[in-house]
Amino acid sequence: MTILVQWFLYALALLIVSRIVPGFHVSGLWPALIAALVIGLLNATVGLFLKIVTFPLTILTLGLFLLVINGLMILLASNIVRGFTVRGFFPAFWGAAVLALLGMLIKAVTK
Repeated sequence: MTILVQWFLYALALLIVSRIVPGFHVSGLWPALIAALVIGLLNATVGLFLKIVTFPLTILTLGLFLLVINGLMILLASNIVRGFTVRGFFPAFWGAAVLALLGMLIKAVTK
């Protein structure tokens, strides 16, 4: 049950990010739900691989490079999901930063 609540809250977070970050657009709740699922799956597979490979760079940048990887996963998800568009790397990067902050809030609320 907690996973479903977190999934829904992350979809709402995507809707919030689309209101805050220019170039980041989600056309409704269903695309947000699908995008949240796809981003989660990409982070669990491709993102995990990239995080392992770039671990030294992540250490060197004190973890800020993780935002670059998360931004790339968001860009990749925007190419997969209809109704979810990100126009370039910088909106994806700032979207990843805002999603990280909202994700901390979601995890704190759901515990």
